[in-house]
Amino acid sequence: MSLAEIEVAAVRLRGVALRTPLIEATVARSRDRNDPSGPSTTPFWLKCENLQATGSFKIRGAYNLLAQLSPEARAPGVVTYSSGNHGQAVAFAAERLGVRAVIVMPETAPRVKVDGVRRHGGEVIFAGTTSVDRRTVAEAEATARGFTIVPPFDHRWIIGGAGTCGLEILEQCRDATAVYVPVGGGGLISGVAAAIKRSGRDVRVIGVEPTGAAKMLESRAAGRPMRLDRTSSVADGLLPLQPGDLTFAHVQALVDDLVAVDDSAILAAVRWLFREARMVVEPSGAASVAAILQADASMSPGKIAIVSGGNVSPEDHARYVTA
Repeated sequence: MSLAEIEVAAVRLRGVALRTPLIEATVARSRDRNDPSGPSTTPFWLKCENLQATGSFKIRGAYNLLAQLSPEARAPGVVTYSSGNHGQAVAFAAERLGVRAVIVMPETAPRVKVDGVRRHGGEVIFAGTTSVDRRTVAEAEATARGFTIVPPFDHRWIIGGAGTCGLEILEQCRDATAVYVPVGGGGLISGVAAAIKRSGRDVRVIGVEPTGAAKMLESRAAGRPMRLDRTSSVADGLLPLQPGDLTFAHVQALVDDLVAVDDSAILAAVRWLFREARMVVEPSGAASVAAILQADASMSPGKIAIVSGGNVSPEDHARYVTA
């Protein structure tokens, strides 16, 4: 993925995707025994993709892809498979472009995400509980009804759209030292890493996965995309069984490090974001913050956490923040 492709995507997304704010936050530090008078807090930054019109970064890739489809490819409609956020983004983009959209979602999809798809005119089909279940049904629908498939992460145009988030970070924070990115299928981190590394800036890119869905970590260790037998986490948007071929290649080439955080750390980050930053964030979107909050006392400044989504029901969020 070239920097030029991401820059063109940024122009295409003007007036569609928000240029989301970068908000300063601080995290308490343990006192250094060798320097007890040192600072008690360290600043870092939140890139607030939860403020997008569809509640997540996914609008960047979805619109970038749909806008480039030919009239012939758009005419019958499009179909995608999604745990929720990508589905909402495809429905939103399709509504804006006058295209029919069918979204295949898991039977366990949060109601708030199902309602978000339907609010933008998307037709919902439920299929199983895994990404494999959803993809199988989406491919069958595409064959039977002539739809164009809009993959959730493993497509050059999806990655290019996601990369516009990385471009914005570089423009908004000249002092960035590291960007932490939640990892599901890998579309967001692929685009962000491409934007940052192709720019020549000396900024590290760190992917964050749930311990119960660490497919990219396992794939990197194996040197090829690996499929997990199962995934499990409160972060429902980060549960693909396997990274894409394109996204894995981007991660191998461009991402500095991958870390895993458990569900207790993710929910602690959801609570921290609500209490300290006054933000409503879904668990998937808080994984990056969880990794920063777990950093030791020597944590350096200039870290940025991409808060990738905020689609969570009031009932679930209340349960998370009062636990």
